Amino acid sequence: MHKIVFLDRDTLAPQIRLRRPAFEHTLSEHARTRADEVAARLVGASIAIINKVRLGVEVLERLPELRLIAVAATGTDCVDKAACQRLGIAVANIRAYAVNTVPEHTFALLLALRRNLLAYRADVLAGEWQRAEQFCFFNHPIRDLAGARLGIIGAGALGRRVGELGRAFGMDVVFAAHKGRRDMGGLYTPWEEVLATSDVISLHSPLTEATRGQIALAEFRAMKRRPLLINTSRGGLVDEADLVRALDEGLIAGAGFDVTSSEPPPPDNPLLQVAGRPNVILTPHVAWASDEAQQALADQLIDNIEAFVAGRGQNLVCDPGGASA
Repeated sequence: MHKIVFLDRDTLAPQIRLRRPAFEHTLSEHARTRADEVAARLVGASIAIINKVRLGVEVLERLPELRLIAVAATGTDCVDKAACQRLGIAVANIRAYAVNTVPEHTFALLLALRRNLLAYRADVLAGEWQRAEQFCFFNHPIRDLAGARLGIIGAGALGRRVGELGRAFGMDVVFAAHKGRRDMGGLYTPWEEVLATSDVISLHSPLTEATRGQIALAEFRAMKRRPLLINTSRGGLVDEADLVRALDEGLIAGAGFDVTSSEPPPPDNPLLQVAGRPNVILTPHVAWASDEAQQALADQLIDNIEAFVAGRGQNLVCDPGGASA
C-alpha cells in the first residue's frame, strides 16, 4: 500500500482530472502547503506529488519512507536532488507537455506588442476612433512579423517550436549560442550577434546559475535594433530593474513577460510598476496552462508514478535506486 500525498493540488486548474493510479494506494490532496506544514503532511508517505513546494534536505531527512517525488512540472529546482540521491529518493518530472501552449502564448504576446493592440484598444475605449472622423487612425506604429529577425535564446523543445512558428510567419529565425561560447557549431549564431541584430528576442532557457541574470543592462545596451523582449521561461533570466531602465531609456521597444523573479511578485516588483504601459504585457505564469496542456501534464504525472511503482521508472532526474519502488 503506497501513501501518496499531493501538497499543492491548486497549482492545477479544478477542471483537470487527476486519475487514480492503478495500484493499491491512498491519496491525500492539499490545496496548498506552507513550508512549516510540509514534513507533517508527508509523514509515512512513500510518494510525494509537488509542483512548487520546496523539499530541502532538512525536510527530506525526516521522511525515511519517501521513495519518489513526482514533480508536476518540468523544472525541479524546488527539490534538493543531491539530498535525494544520498537518501535514496527518486525524482521524476514532466516533459514535452507544453510544446503547443507555451509557443502559442509567446506569439500571443509578440503579436499584441508588434501590432500595438493594447494601445489601439485603449484608444478605442477612450473615444479616439470617433474623434478621428475617418475610417481609421495611426496613433501607434504597426510592424509585420514577416522579414523580422527572431532571436531565440534556448534551443530545447519549446525554443525549437517557437522557431517553427516564426518561420511560418516569414521571420528570420536564429538561435543564440550560449553566452561566452564560441564552439557550438554552425547551427548557432554568436550571442553578441543575436543581441545586436534581432527585432524580437524570445527566452526559452532553464534557470541555472549560469543563466541567472543573463539579460541585464549591458545586454540591453547591445540590442541595437530596439527589439521586443519576450520571456515565457523563467523570471530570473532577466534583471527586472534593468529591464525597467531599458524601457525608460528606449533600449527596447517593449516587453511581454509571463514570469517574474519571485511568484507571486511582491508589490515592489519592478515589472508591476510598468505593467500598465501599452508596450508591456505581464501575464501571471499561465503560458503553460491551456486545458489541453494541463491535462497532458496530469496524465503524464500519474504515468510517471505508475512506471516507478512497476520498477521501470521514466522521466527520472534522480534515480538512486535503479527506478524501483
